[in-house]
Amino acid sequence: MAPTQSTTNKGANFNCASGLVKISPAVSQALSQGKAVVALESTIISHGMPYPQNLKTAKEVEAIVRENGAEPATIAILDGMPCVGLTSEELERLATLGTKCQKTARRDIAHVVATKGNGATTVSATMIFASMVGIPVFVTGGIGGVHRYGENTMDISSDLTELGRTPVAVISAGVKSILDIPRTLEYLETQGVCVTAYKTDEFPAFFSGQSSCKAPCRVNSPEDCARLIDANLNLQLGAGILIAVPIPEKHSAVGSVIESAIQRSLKEARDKNITGNAQTPFLLARVNELTGGASLASNIALVKNNALVGAQIATCLAQLRQPKVTCSKL
Repeated sequence: MAPTQSTTNKGANFNCASGLVKISPAVSQALSQGKAVVALESTIISHGMPYPQNLKTAKEVEAIVRENGAEPATIAILDGMPCVGLTSEELERLATLGTKCQKTARRDIAHVVATKGNGATTVSATMIFASMVGIPVFVTGGIGGVHRYGENTMDISSDLTELGRTPVAVISAGVKSILDIPRTLEYLETQGVCVTAYKTDEFPAFFSGQSSCKAPCRVNSPEDCARLIDANLNLQLGAGILIAVPIPEKHSAVGSVIESAIQRSLKEARDKNITGNAQTPFLLARVNELTGGASLASNIALVKNNALVGAQIATCLAQLRQPKVTCSKL
């Protein structure tokens, strides 16, 4: 479906050429009416967890977004066509394809489209398509970052540079704890990205709410987040925003157990020469094995919590950007 010109949503671009991006009818209608929409990535479906748990989680996350007043827009590339908003059948297809679906970051988009391939979008690619059609809020699990020993390998996720040049607010549980969090925060500062923590002064570390790193700033409500995003869009600063939401305490894994598993997994990855975009899926899967499934359960819990918070933020932002409508407190 070709994009339609929006007249009510200040954040909507809808200026992509006809035929380049397919937007689902529900997402298209929500955007054209200035309603809340939440972008969702697809790598977590294809590479983040096994079938059928990945499909079940994807559907549950979409349901949480809807229950909290926003329209979910899961993004992927299917048969060479970037899709914003997937049907149940398309979600099923992604889930069953699993790792046969190419993990797609910014650098991979043109090739996947040109070869009519199937691409599961990472944070960077999802941000691009969300911004292209005017979706200002994107929910994920955790973003990529500077890998441990990155000072030697120069392994830095394209998520960070994308946050520096694409004006989308990313709601995540911070940075995956398999990464170098202090160096990641330094790199985000260099990229000019506003990094804020939700209801905490400490930057969360994905599986844990604590990282021993102070967050650059703090927000305490969906209203705070909406005002922050609105200011960023109105000022046309050009960069994204990272809103880090701590994993719910009851689902927080024991830090020492996770850290021990991470260290062992990192050594195995080095021994097997697993690098690049294959490293994060390997590490997450191996950590899950070593923790007896505890890390996967925590991963699912934090994604659902992020979807809840992200939908509340998107709803408040949509109200804020509608003329003569006051943003109600959630």
